[in-house]
Parts: sequence; C-alpha cells; structure tokens
Amino acid sequence: MSEKIVQDAIDPIALTRQLCDIESTTYHEGPVGDFLADFLAGHGWEVEKTAVPQPQESANSGSRWNVYAGLPGQTPDLVFSTHMDTVPPYIPYSEDDDFLYGRGVSDAKGIIAAQVAAAAELRKAGYKVGMLFVSGEERDSAGARVANESPRGSRFLINGEPTDNRLALASKGALRAVIRSSGKMCHSAYPELGESAVHKLVEALDKVLAVELPVTEDVGPSTLNIGQIHGGYAPNVVADKAEAQVLVRLVSDATPVRTALQEACAGLAEVDFTLEIPFVRLRAVPGLPTMIAKFTTDIPQLSNWGEPLLLGPGSIHVAHTPGEKLAKKELLEAVQLYIQVAKQLLS
Repeated sequence: MSEKIVQDAIDPIALTRQLCDIESTTYHEGPVGDFLADFLAGHGWEVEKTAVPQPQESANSGSRWNVYAGLPGQTPDLVFSTHMDTVPPYIPYSEDDDFLYGRGVSDAKGIIAAQVAAAAELRKAGYKVGMLFVSGEERDSAGARVANESPRGSRFLINGEPTDNRLALASKGALRAVIRSSGKMCHSAYPELGESAVHKLVEALDKVLAVELPVTEDVGPSTLNIGQIHGGYAPNVVADKAEAQVLVRLVSDATPVRTALQEACAGLAEVDFTLEIPFVRLRAVPGLPTMIAKFTTDIPQLSNWGEPLLLGPGSIHVAHTPGEKLAKKELLEAVQLYIQVAKQLLS
C-alpha cells in the first residue's frame, strides 16, 4: 500500500454521507460493517471483523460485525469507539449548505466519520490509537459485550454519542422490564366468567407510574417510560394475556428500583427484568465544557478497554426522531476536539 494512501486525509462529511447511504438499523449492521472495514483497510489500517450473534428476537439471519482498526503489532494507548447501528425507521440521507439530514447523521455515523478523521491525524503525529465500531448499541449492547472479551490494552476509551461536543460527566444507566399479566378468556358479555389480563395490567401500570424513583443531586432524577403495551384479541373478548415494556433511566443502583417495581405489580402481574446497564460517572478534561448524559451508552460494557470518556457532535434531542440532523460545522469541530482531547490525555 502506498504512503500516499496511508496518509490521505479523511473528509468526514463525505464519509458520513457514505455511511448513511447504507441502511443499518439494529440487527442489519453487516453491510455497513463490511463497507467500514474495507474503507479503513484502504487507508492503511489493519482491520479485524468480529461476528456478533443475531438474537432470537431478530428476524434477520444476516451477518453482523464489530470492526476494529489499528496498526500492525501496536498496542493502542487510546481507542475511539461508537456504534454502527441505528434505530428504525431508515431515513435517506440529504444535506444543504449547513446541515446533514437522515437516520444516523448524529447517532452515530457522523461520529464514526469524525473519529476516523481524528485517528488518521493522530496516527500521522505518531500517537498510538485504534478504533472500535460495534453493533447492537441501540438494543442491548451486544457488540460491546463481545468486544469486551478481546480488549487491546488501551489506556483510554473515547466513546462517541451526541453530546453537543461537550464531555459527559455522567451517563444514566438503564433497567428494562417486561410486565406480564395473565387472566381467563371469556365472552365480554359475561365478564364474570373470566378475568381480564388487560385490566390487571392497567392497574399495575397505574401503580408503576406512581413509584418514587431515586434522584441524584448533581445528575437529576431517574425517569420511567412505558414504551409498549400488548394484549387481548378483540373488544368482545376478555383477554387472558397482556404485557408492557418499561424502561427506567437510572441515576443510582438498580436494586431499589427493581424492588419498587415488583411491589407495585404484586398480585397483578409478573416482572421480568431483561436488561440492566449501570449508571456511570466519567472524568472531565481541563478546559472543555461538560454535560450530563441522560441516556445510556456502551461504556459500561467496554470496561476492559481503558478509562472511558464520552464525547461527540450532534444533539441527542434530534436523535431517534424524523428530524435527525447534524451541523457540518459541528462535525468538523468534533474532529479537532477529538484530536485535542486525545493529545491532552496522552501528553
């Protein structure tokens, strides 16, 4: 490979466009991982793809990957990381003079592009850096869990999520629960002959919404969202099954929240906890603005990759929305910010 190819500068706007043109909602990360692996190899990085298994709930049987890029025989001092998957639905890419639009521009394909550009500049300057791009962050951090089994000895991990180019001092955790009620099916004209699982679930959820959740003074409150409700067959049938999906954003240990949810549902429904990601505190870097991330990241599942920091361009307020966008100026600033933070950490 020629020195010119190895030393080519990366255009983060063009790379974001290429990444966003590839649909990669969770469980469909294979094609974007293939593209990114080929792109990085073409720019002089030694690339390794690691398979991430498809879960039972996935309707896709295609391959999905983590992509790691480094230099041959080199242990990185610092690794940039973020995720390749996006939430549905896929929204095609577009741009104007000031903004990029479409699914993933801020969460997190623009971040991938900024990290790739920053890593290339740091490599030219002689710093030992690597990149780790994972699958499954938007659902269960499956890729991060796989990656944590094969760390590369890095001292620092800069994880990318939309933080408006501010360093996060903390990131909320997550506790996901499925609340299931059961009853007895019958004709709705004779409800006394059955027992409505839907009615029991509604009563349980009313109590769940009344639960007092923990508050941490310098971070804020835990929050709870009932995201999905399923149950019943028809208006004229008393339902024998019903369930709800609940997500709590944690600012403390999960134990008291688990207990409170179980007590709220006692006698009405069963609570099955399906995911727990802990609340984490993070370091600051002198001279940089800070924020509190009310969302959850892959950081707790990448504990073997070095001391973590959380930083990236874009606003979480437009992520996961039809209006997802990223300012071109902010994307270009992120490249320089990643370089600055890396140099401060490694100086």
